[in-house]
Amino acid sequence: MNVRVKAHSADGLPGKDGTGRRSPGRTRFTGVLLIMLSLISAMLCHLSFTVWLPSDRERYRDYRAAEPCPARAAEQAESDCLSTWRLTVVKTVVESGGKNSSYEATLRDEDSWRGVVDFGDPGPLLERLEPGDEVTATVWRRDIVVLGKDGVRQNSSEAPRDELQMNAALGMLAGFVAAEAFVFGAVRLVRPRDREPFTWNPYGKWLLLTSIAVCFGVGLPAVWTGVPWWVVPAVGVPVVACAAGLMHRSLRPRATGGV
Repeated sequence: MNVRVKAHSADGLPGKDGTGRRSPGRTRFTGVLLIMLSLISAMLCHLSFTVWLPSDRERYRDYRAAEPCPARAAEQAESDCLSTWRLTVVKTVVESGGKNSSYEATLRDEDSWRGVVDFGDPGPLLERLEPGDEVTATVWRRDIVVLGKDGVRQNSSEAPRDELQMNAALGMLAGFVAAEAFVFGAVRLVRPRDREPFTWNPYGKWLLLTSIAVCFGVGLPAVWTGVPWWVVPAVGVPVVACAAGLMHRSLRPRATGGV
């Protein structure tokens, strides 16, 4: 009787990640879902480097090459040249609150047009503007990209920026998620009863957090320093690969000892 109880208890003890509670069928189903997630993430990674990044690079080049329009005309707002408009400030919103921050200016022209221009931060111009101020708006491809007043200029959120490093960082993060989800999913399909150390806690969680930290830890300094975008994956991929190998190596004795 005692032997039977002990055997039953040892078999039924759930691990922190749920090992021992799930049936092989449910584990394999989770593996299928992880592989589907990996395919979606892989597609996002592919699109980041083949569509999103080249599109932003081309748009920034076109913007930098744009010249002032020869004359002010309504149809020039849709062209590649830079048209200049005199507008009046109706009101401004400068609210700094973390994720709920809002920086915008409501503008109108001398006719009936009225619109809102968004900014990424309050300075150097937006925080100085008052209702009734006259500003100069630079328009490119139907978007107000710059506001200016008395020699002070500020880019709007629509202004193209040379920040391809963050495009690469986010695409790289999608690639890391795809790789992790695929490996963890494949392990659940092949060996549903022996998933160690490919479990969420601690390996999966540590690996995901490391991937996020490396992507932003490399991407943001790359934007600030202006290094080429390809430096981001050139540095980030080896770092995450080494971290994944070291974590796997440190967890293997624990997994082996628990068998």
